[in-house]
Amino acid sequence: MQTESARARAMNETRNRILDVALELLGQNPDAGMADIASAAGVVRRTVYGYFPARADLVHTLARRAVDEVVAVLTQVNAAQAPPEEVWTDFITHLWPLARRYRVLLALRRGEYGEEIHALLGPVDEILANLVHRGQDHQVFGRHLPPTVLSQVAYAAVFAIADSSLSNPTLNARAATITSLLILGVPEARATALADRQR
Repeated sequence: MQTESARARAMNETRNRILDVALELLGQNPDAGMADIASAAGVVRRTVYGYFPARADLVHTLARRAVDEVVAVLTQVNAAQAPPEEVWTDFITHLWPLARRYRVLLALRRGEYGEEIHALLGPVDEILANLVHRGQDHQVFGRHLPPTVLSQVAYAAVFAIADSSLSNPTLNARAATITSLLILGVPEARATALADRQR
């Protein structure tokens, strides 16, 4: 007879498999439904609904997981107290695998779940805005936009490049780092040197 802990572990594995499959499937088709996700995960639709009563619950869980992972990365690199442009570079380097994995959030953020995803991303937005503000104070980032807007534009560019990287292998972490630094107002030579330092 299956023990309670074994049953709980099996349920957790099934839930995580559904989330992983949903992430992959929604990355290919943001309009994929619960039946598509169930089929791809190798479970019946009732099983998916048992974990996530509505598609919105599934999207919320994916967004929450993404935010937790991104905040963990950002908190770690931001704790180094290095110059702001170096912190940003380290952040993008560590973020890149997550940006590729969670690129679907860019599409979902523009859709019906936009308001909720935007709210969940609040902690990320705040940390990034503070980092950009620090960079502006140190005169390494431009002042052409307020820090809250500038950080969002640079951050969104990374996800846009991650989305396009599936069909163009030259669009990699280096390209995302250089592009986002240029958006932030870092001179091209400095942006390239910072990106190459990570290789």
